[in-house]
Amino acid sequence: MQLTPIPETILPQALANVRANLPAGSMALDVFDRIAATWALVPLGVDLPEHRQAGVDLARAFGIGTIDEEPAQAFSYDGHNIRTRSEAYVLIHEVGHWLVATPERRLLRDFGLGAGPETGLIAEANQHHAVDLETGIEEEALASLIGILWEVELGQPAIMAFLEQNWLEGWERPACADNFVANLDLLLERGLISLTGRPVPPEIFLARLAG
Repeated sequence: MQLTPIPETILPQALANVRANLPAGSMALDVFDRIAATWALVPLGVDLPEHRQAGVDLARAFGIGTIDEEPAQAFSYDGHNIRTRSEAYVLIHEVGHWLVATPERRLLRDFGLGAGPETGLIAEANQHHAVDLETGIEEEALASLIGILWEVELGQPAIMAFLEQNWLEGWERPACADNFVANLDLLLERGLISLTGRPVPPEIFLARLAG
């Protein structure tokens, strides 16, 4: 949920301010510009059927099972499958959670993070809670950002998730840009993005996982 709505009239100013606080010539600046450029896609449609299908295809490319049901019928992720009747960005966000979770927690309901906001069987999901608060906060940010980067790769209006998931919160302060850089660095350390800030393709990720 977006903490502080940013009116469309001041969005260009907010983006420009954060951009000015990113290191010149850096990977972070390139990534930020790619995300910001997806604003041009918004008039073409948000959460289109093809966006959701691309999310399903992405999950399957990583070997994640999918079920054509609403998460409220059970779990957003049941330890094997993502329920896919969600907004496209939510579905891709779940793929992001799978990517940043440890292998052991990929077998747990909602990745051992406790019930997700769309999960219906809340008590059952919370029984699988397996991380401390700090880990949960870190993984939520990383899942959000890698999901947004995948939206960019898929030609979707990633800027909407960027706003909704609070990456421009506090845009007036350098800390906003610093947070963006820090999380990109963590994704790079985990091998989830390349040196150019693009998501690692499923075939490469899975080959590393198997090796």
